This record gives sequence, C-alpha cells and structure tokens, in this order.
Amino acid sequence: MTPEPQDHLLTEARALAALASPVRSRILDALRVDGPSTASMLADRLDQAVGSISHHLKVLAEANLVEEAPELARDRRERWWRRAGRRTRWSRDQMSDPDAVDAALAAENLQLARQFERAQSRQDHPTTPGSWEHDTSFAIQSWFRMTDDELATFGEELIALFERWAGREIPDDGRQREPVLVFARGFPAEP
Repeated sequence: MTPEPQDHLLTEARALAALASPVRSRILDALRVDGPSTASMLADRLDQAVGSISHHLKVLAEANLVEEAPELARDRRERWWRRAGRRTRWSRDQMSDPDAVDAALAAENLQLARQFERAQSRQDHPTTPGSWEHDTSFAIQSWFRMTDDELATFGEELIALFERWAGREIPDDGRQREPVLVFARGFPAEP
C-alpha cells in the first residue's frame, strides 16, 4: 500500500513557480484524482506528448511537489509518479522573499482561472455522469460580516470539511464514483 503523504507547505519561489504552469497544475490534479501514474498514463489523460509530461514531472520533482513511486514499477524502465504531499498549501503572509510572493500570486491567478474555466465549461455543457441518476451539482454564494480572526476560523472549518471528504474511506458498495471539483474562496469584498 502506498504511504499517505503529508501536507506540503510551500515557501520557496521555485516550488511556487512550478505551480504557475497550466500543464503542471493539471498533472498535479490528475495525480490527485487518479493516484500514482506513469508519464505515458498522464500524457494520455491530459492529451499531451510524453516528452512534455516527462519534462514537467522533472520540474515538479525538483520542486518536491511529486516523487517517484518505485514500488509500483514492474521493471527498471517503468517510472511511476505520485504527489509528494496530501495537500499543497502556502500563505503569502509567511513569505519574506518578494519572488516567492510573486510566484504565489501567479500560482493563485492560474488556479482561479482554471476554477473559472471548469465552472464555465460545466455551465455550458451540463451533462450528468452516466452512472448518476440526477444532476446534484450546486452553487452557493454568501455575504458575511466578519473579523479577520472569524474569517480564519471559518476557513479552517471549511478546509476541515473538505479534508474529511477528500480523506474518507471510499465505500466498497459497487457504485461508480466520479471526480468532483468543489472550491471555495473567502475574502474581504464589497457588493
């Protein structure tokens, strides 16, 4: 059994810059959804050239975002990869390097753009997975009045809910489970 990776707190510009690539971001998402994979499997999944995927895996490995999973290889030529952390996170407040802050902003901008693209794609093509009886997608938006401490507490509670669902034991009930994206953002704003 593959060991459960721990959270990966990013503070260095190099690791954050590695996240600011659409292909590398998709690789990390595919490894999260599908689990450990070879470069060839990722290339098929992401409709990319194997050489391109291999290059991006090398960059991600140098940034300690992915690691090899040699126990999965059937021979010495086969290379399997997995995420190096259960969850990748960072806080610009904890960064003293301006380059790291810039890289974090670039990674956040890419993440936000990809979230919007996925939501827009779903809106434009509202198909229900074949194994599902109903479309149970949802959207919510709320306005609150909060202090910075209350927003931090709310965020921690929401992250704990996400983690509980992401880390739960998948029932062996014969039902097909599809990848589902749920994202949330909380920040000071005006109507």
